[in-house]
Amino acid sequence: MMDFSITEEQRAILDSVDRMMAAHLPPDQVREYDGRGECPPGLLRRFGELGILGIPFPERFGGLGGDWLTVTLVVERLGYHAAIAASLYSITVDFGGMSLLTYGSDAQRAALLPPLIQGEMQFSLALSEPGAGTDAAALVTRAERTAAGWRINGRKTWISSADTAAYLVTVCRTERGSTGNAGVSILLVPPTTPGVHMTRLHKLGNNSLTSWDIAFEDVEVPADALMGEEGNGFRHVMSTLQFSRSGQAANAMGQAQAAVDLAVAHAKDRVQFGRPLTQFQVLRHKLVDMQARVDQARLILYRLAWLMATGQPCRREAAQAKVLASETLQAVASDGMQILASSGYAAESPMNRILRDSRLYTFGEGANEMLRDQIARAMGLVPR
Repeated sequence: MMDFSITEEQRAILDSVDRMMAAHLPPDQVREYDGRGECPPGLLRRFGELGILGIPFPERFGGLGGDWLTVTLVVERLGYHAAIAASLYSITVDFGGMSLLTYGSDAQRAALLPPLIQGEMQFSLALSEPGAGTDAAALVTRAERTAAGWRINGRKTWISSADTAAYLVTVCRTERGSTGNAGVSILLVPPTTPGVHMTRLHKLGNNSLTSWDIAFEDVEVPADALMGEEGNGFRHVMSTLQFSRSGQAANAMGQAQAAVDLAVAHAKDRVQFGRPLTQFQVLRHKLVDMQARVDQARLILYRLAWLMATGQPCRREAAQAKVLASETLQAVASDGMQILASSGYAAESPMNRILRDSRLYTFGEGANEMLRDQIARAMGLVPR
């Protein structure tokens, strides 16, 4: 039976997240780092000290042995405080930790999970290419076997936080002449490896989450850099994206609730025509609809977390949660901006940042149009 009530242990974890964010990344610092386009230094280490990076991992690696609903609650709460906090947590746990746990070797897990859990190591997923975004199977970056391991040539783009990653989880074509999903493998590549050249990309929003264009020119990695089964990397990376879409949806839900709360607070305080904005039916109904939409999307997200925690298939549900959460965030951010008006339009307003940041989520981690077709296939509406 599904039960989304928050346990005392989960409540204690969320309270500790609130205290950590208030002490180490308060709203004025979130604004400053966003303005400078910088990731807050030491944030990942704070996560490690708090123990939250270890929630989904077995105790033998230093983890807490928790469930995915707890992870979801933490990401949502981090997103409420700052999108960058939730994003940094998710790329570390999802792209790094869950990839290692799901298809990494025993040696890779033993060597890399403990420092990841301690907040000493961050990973980035190097999947997207200039010609392979939502159509990830169109990737052309190649890795060829050598006497010592692998040689990589190609280009990846829009890779998040690659500059601070210990490893790039790099998706390559390893079977000559292969196309589509076949002949793809995953390699762990330190970004400091000779032949890796990175160029910063500048964006509309999510400025603290740096993005990079990466060229691989005769990049040599050892044989044990291979993650998972050779040639079966596309299936592996799809499992990674299931975790990351859950994380992205939780991040979006946290930001969406923050947008609603900002709008409610403003509407209570702002007086026009001699009365607070909440005394105008059209505006209070808009606020009601905003909160209802957030609550509906959150229930879909929590159901996904329950399915993941209980080990049930949930590819369709992951797509649904990501679509609904991302579109809810965009809708309430837009409505919130309308309610705040000039106050929200000001550069220093959190609503300004939430609106800019929200634009990413309907195409990041797979465009919603493609995900709707994925859901349609699961419903039997599209021939396989």
